[in-house]
This record gives sequence, structure tokens and C-alpha cells, in this order.
Amino acid sequence: MVASSALTALYPGSFDPFHNGHLDVVEQSVELFGAVVIAVMHNPQKPSGLIDLDRRVDLVRACVSHLPTVRVAAHPGLAVDAARAEKVDFIVKGLRTPGDFEVEQQMAHTNYSVSGVRTVYLPCHHGQSFISSRFIRDIAQHHGQVSHLVPAPVATALAGIFGEPVADHRPSSERNS
Repeated sequence: MVASSALTALYPGSFDPFHNGHLDVVEQSVELFGAVVIAVMHNPQKPSGLIDLDRRVDLVRACVSHLPTVRVAAHPGLAVDAARAEKVDFIVKGLRTPGDFEVEQQMAHTNYSVSGVRTVYLPCHHGQSFISSRFIRDIAQHHGQVSHLVPAPVATALAGIFGEPVADHRPSSERNS
């Protein structure tokens, strides 16, 4: 499928940390829309976070550097404000479970009523549907192996934060890059 270069989607999230499920949604969005703005957000309803906002922006940029139509920007406010500021056509949200849809649908209706920007839901591929940033933080904090769940720049950052390599000890045929 060839995307229309006239469309731009906003993919908002805290991305703390950015993982392979997020990357999957970005790649699907590029295929569908052409241009994507990843809005790295600060969510005051979530814990203060593992990685500060500026570092998350840098990590996400490194993870999507192979996608020339993707831009990454920090947006500390609401996703709907980022959508207006970036003048996007759509907001994209990844869905892992039916519960994600229930939460996201309420937000989508509110965002549309405020901004007129529609939300498009993209299901994560089957192999990515179990991944969550909270799950990755918990495993990494306990020195577990997460490099098969996150892009290489994030694996390196997590290893630096927790003081141990986050190595993948599985056979190379089973690894997810």
C-alpha cells in the first residue's frame, strides 16, 4: 500500500520506554499515512517515569532514524493540543487488548469534540500485543532480559540505567530485532 504524502498522523505516548510494539505502530502509520509525528508526552497520571522527557525524545529519534517521514517532538501537554500544534490529519493509537479500545474510544470522542481530529486505531501485530512499557520497566529493574522487546538504543539505555547488560541469551533464530 502506498500512503498519501498529503496525510500526517500524530502518534502520542509517554514511551517510557519506547518498545517494539510502539515501533510496529509507527511503521504501520507510515505505511498508511506517509508522514508521522511522534509526540513524546508527559502523562501526569503516570508515575514520574524512568527516563526523562528529553532523553526519551532522543531515544525515540534513534529508534525511528530509518524512517525519513517520521519526526519526533516533545509535547508536555495534552495529545489534542499536540495534534492542533502539529496540524495533523489523524491521531493514531495502538491497541493491544479490547480493554485498550474502551479507554481509547472515550479519549478519541473527547479529542474529536475539542479539535475535529479523528483517531485511528491500529492493532499491534500478534507478537507485540503483550508488550507494555510498565512490563519492560519491571523486568529491567530486576535485571531481566528485555533486549528482544525493545529497539537496540533503548536496550543500551536500560542497561546503563540498571548497571547491567540487558543481554539476549536466546538463539539468534529466535530474536526479534
